[in-house]
Amino acid sequence: MDLHLSTQPVLDWTGDCLAIGVTEADLPLSGDLADVDNKLSGLVQELIDESEFKAAADSSAVIRVGSSGPVRKLALIGLGKPEAITLETLRRAGAIAARIGKKEKCKALGVSLPTWNEDPAFSAQGICEGALLALHEDNRFKSESDDKSFAIERIELIGYPNEAPAIARAQQVADGVILARELVSAPPNVATPAMLAETAEAIARDHGIEVEILEKAACEALGMGAFLGVSQASDLPPKFIHLTYKPAGTPRRKLAIIGKGLTFDSGGLNIKAGAGSMIEMMKFDMGGAAATLGAAKAIAQIKPDVEVHFISAAAENMISGNALHPGDIITASNGKTIEVNNTDAEGRLTLADALVFAEKLGLDAMIDLATLTGACIVALGDSIAGLWSPDDTLASEIEAASITAGEKLWRMPLEEKYFEGMKSLAADMKNTGPRFGGSITAALFLKQFVQETAWAHLDIAGPVWNERENAYNSPGATGYGVRTLVNWVLS
Repeated sequence: MDLHLSTQPVLDWTGDCLAIGVTEADLPLSGDLADVDNKLSGLVQELIDESEFKAAADSSAVIRVGSSGPVRKLALIGLGKPEAITLETLRRAGAIAARIGKKEKCKALGVSLPTWNEDPAFSAQGICEGALLALHEDNRFKSESDDKSFAIERIELIGYPNEAPAIARAQQVADGVILARELVSAPPNVATPAMLAETAEAIARDHGIEVEILEKAACEALGMGAFLGVSQASDLPPKFIHLTYKPAGTPRRKLAIIGKGLTFDSGGLNIKAGAGSMIEMMKFDMGGAAATLGAAKAIAQIKPDVEVHFISAAAENMISGNALHPGDIITASNGKTIEVNNTDAEGRLTLADALVFAEKLGLDAMIDLATLTGACIVALGDSIAGLWSPDDTLASEIEAASITAGEKLWRMPLEEKYFEGMKSLAADMKNTGPRFGGSITAALFLKQFVQETAWAHLDIAGPVWNERENAYNSPGATGYGVRTLVNWVLS
């Protein structure tokens, strides 16, 4: 599918389907919408009347115009109240238009949506992101391709004649999101630690950035006892992934993005069992690593003036005679000792060594992303990620980036007294605390492995996976985090 900018005004556009954004203030018909109605012999008003279209946000209506006119079909996309339009409104509208075009079997789709906040570049990018992500299909693991699946050949964005760079940016960002989606969606016998390492190497090769893959022996030399403890029961060797993007000139900032890379989490000897354990879904426990690699793919194409390190300690958490025992004491690479009172709290152990590694790079700031706790889903549901940070400036940057991206998150407290429940009689700390406040104690655990660098933690356990179609997200992996990370780096 090709994205293009139309040089024609909406009244002159011709093609299979014309999708027009409509606010509540546009009804009754006025301006361009009234002119389109006149051009189409009153069919716009007929569509509004027959479908009882009120222009509510995310609503839509479609009518067949006929084969003799300038367009075969007309679609109206509701945008809600004009004062409530956000960039996310346009992104969702772009997705709805694309889905309509596909459903209605339109080879050429014209999309006419307004400008948000007098910013045509962001508006065009958002609309195109929504369309590209809505049309993404992942059929890699089906034995037969769906030949009946219709593909739009061309989408023309109307009213943005000078925004070619915005379309290119949308494609770069979508490339990263789609990579993250496909990594998370891949089964654990495909998306192994080695496969994640190979993906990182492919990104480096394709886009001219640096890559380093530390094998088990190198991790042992660095004292990564927490990471290696998690991986020791798996037949698949762990891979410590480190990608580096460096700008041509002096970098404005030096950042790191660290993603949890558990390609499958059985729970270890504290095995996930019983109803609600979600063991069959534990392929998505590397959603943080997927977002990290997706962000790397996008950033390597965009080429900002910021140095960025992309890190993941990739491993499986399995069961064997060599498995980590509940009660074992392991030593992380900063020398801190950890009593493992629950082998199913393994992601924080891998992140501990990754955070220590990252901080040694001399960073201005770093973010880790992880499908870390079910407690975060209990607190915030499946659409909102949790954000923890002791640094108000960094937290504000991430919040602003997430709003631009349309990826919801909520800042949570780092309640220091809760760490009392993680103290161990035999070691520096345990890896889990009491039942209540589990997402907070997980963040407090990670905080023990950061000394001076501005740091934030994102628990993305909820929004990494989508059960139902929702605008530009189809059922399955969402690629959550990529767009927020890209916006943060660019900001």
